[in-house]
Amino acid sequence: MIFPVTVYGDPLLRMKAKPIEKDHEGLREIIANMWETMYNSDGVGLAAPQTGLSIRLFVIDASSGADEEPELKDFKKVFINPEIIETSGEEWIMNEGCLSLPEIREDVSRPDKVKIKYLDENFVTHTEEYAGYAGRIIQHEYDHLEGILFIDHLSPLRKRLLKARLRNIATGKVRPPYRIKVPVK
Repeated sequence: MIFPVTVYGDPLLRMKAKPIEKDHEGLREIIANMWETMYNSDGVGLAAPQTGLSIRLFVIDASSGADEEPELKDFKKVFINPEIIETSGEEWIMNEGCLSLPEIREDVSRPDKVKIKYLDENFVTHTEEYAGYAGRIIQHEYDHLEGILFIDHLSPLRKRLLKARLRNIATGKVRPPYRIKVPVK
């Protein structure tokens, strides 16, 4: 089932998501639906809050970056109850977009490396370090679990310049090529 993507203006996107247990009801189905939603929306990552679920879960598929980073060829992972242990390396800027902020793309500065502890879909614990494109996607999706959007990394001036576009998203005046859930006012 393809979820509608929760968009800017919905208070759920600003909440800190809750950890889940191995016996979380319908977890396998939720993960399968998140993959389907992400691919249908042409995304490279999707966090549960973007599907209306305030739980600590995200999925990423960084294989689209394999042209520049060959090790990403089959990079597809599920992150449950992740915890960023540290970020390191030089800050670098990359143009980011977000399914919850359709039609907005901005340059965002993030550290190059991220060390993260998480559970996979089988509830096996991993502690790993990622850099480059995969590290960028992980940091972006992790932010969603903390109630942070990529626009929060922008300067106050840049955010003010986006105000009308953000209002259009929050009021449903955008038409991305995927289903969205507009906040109820």
